Amino acid sequence: MARGLFPWGFLRKPLYIQARFSYQHMKYLFFSWLAVFVGSWIVYVEYSSYTELCRGHDCKNSICDKYRKGVIDGSACSSLCEKETLYLGKCFTAKPNSQVSPKTHSHPVCLVSIQLRPTPCVFQVYSGSWGDLEGVIKCQMEEVRRYDLGGEMEPKKEASAAFSKPTKGTSVEKFREMIHNHLKAKVGDRANLADLATQVLSIADANKDGHISLPEARSTWALLQLNEFLLALVLQDREHTPKLLGFCGDLYVMEKVPYSPLYGISLPWIMEVWIPAGLRRSMDQWFTPSWPHKAKIAIGLLELVEDIFHGTFGSFIMCDVSAASFGYNDRHDLKVMDARYIVPEAIFQEGIRQQRCDVDEDCLYGSDCLTSCDLTKHRCTPEVARPNLAKACEALKDYILRGAPSDVREELEKQLYACIALKGSAEQMEIEHSLILNNLKTLLWKKISHTKDS
Repeated sequence: MARGLFPWGFLRKPLYIQARFSYQHMKYLFFSWLAVFVGSWIVYVEYSSYTELCRGHDCKNSICDKYRKGVIDGSACSSLCEKETLYLGKCFTAKPNSQVSPKTHSHPVCLVSIQLRPTPCVFQVYSGSWGDLEGVIKCQMEEVRRYDLGGEMEPKKEASAAFSKPTKGTSVEKFREMIHNHLKAKVGDRANLADLATQVLSIADANKDGHISLPEARSTWALLQLNEFLLALVLQDREHTPKLLGFCGDLYVMEKVPYSPLYGISLPWIMEVWIPAGLRRSMDQWFTPSWPHKAKIAIGLLELVEDIFHGTFGSFIMCDVSAASFGYNDRHDLKVMDARYIVPEAIFQEGIRQQRCDVDEDCLYGSDCLTSCDLTKHRCTPEVARPNLAKACEALKDYILRGAPSDVREELEKQLYACIALKGSAEQMEIEHSLILNNLKTLLWKKISHTKDS
């Protein structure tokens, strides 16, 4: 009778449905909260790394403060600090791994002396616009110092210490002598130092008034400490490096290269972490030009190797031969995007000799310059294990073999592997080095010389 009056089954069903709904609702809320948390964390990390590494306002304010005080001057100073027609745009160094690695030096550093163990800094790269010109702005800044709240802060360095030379009262002839001696220490005695010094002095006269002011001289001296600036001078007639558009202190503006890196696709660093290395290499190969265009770009890299080996202005060693270091223009001419690790041979050998070591791996500079360790002295030897050409061929192997025409693939593969097998310094095997380089260039040119892509 009671069961007929009170339909318990009817009441139980809504309770079950209600419990199920509550479970689904809680699961939905949990995953929504998790998505918000992960998204917020990614945004926070990106924002933190951006604000730490890409201090565009700090860079501009620091440079313009020195300009207004009369410490520095240059062709870009007025546009950056007064007319505001030079703009710093997107930051290209907003990644945590853009900071210095104290062990391998595989990340950006400021090279300001003959030592290969330089003072760490934040090397910032921005897109930029200067009137109708598009460019890339590069700025050197000291690493942000972190202090313990209970500790004593280190004394702040003088802001203009990098621009302390030449001193007031220095004549143009004395400045020329300073430049000559500095270049001699950098590139050695064999280089045509007189012509190189003349090129430096012509750039130093930023406003082209026929005189070099003290602020102009100090800016030029600061730029001369940078490998990339020096290489741009050395190769300005060969066009492997983007043209220098202007400078202000040690901030400088380079011509924009439309296509970089050499191949591949740039992804946010958070995505890079989750992509397997094998898949990443395959993805990179999907985003490449046609094979004839790749052949022309490869010839450009081989010509770069040729130009910096016993060239007019000395020999240079390539210590980071990776796709990220190179790009190309609309005509598929190779351009060096990051020349900080193309180091003058003389300064490399001088610095590496002073490097203490216990194993060969202690004698690594960049990612590609390895020498051996002399265990009797616990010092690194000066000769690199592999010449520039072998490293360039290894970087090109997968790039140029993929999609290669069948009638040249076998011979091209054979020559590339012979090139990769080169050991010791190029000077010790100059004939073999030149033979392999010329054979590779000839093979590639022969295949594309009669096409519109050449």
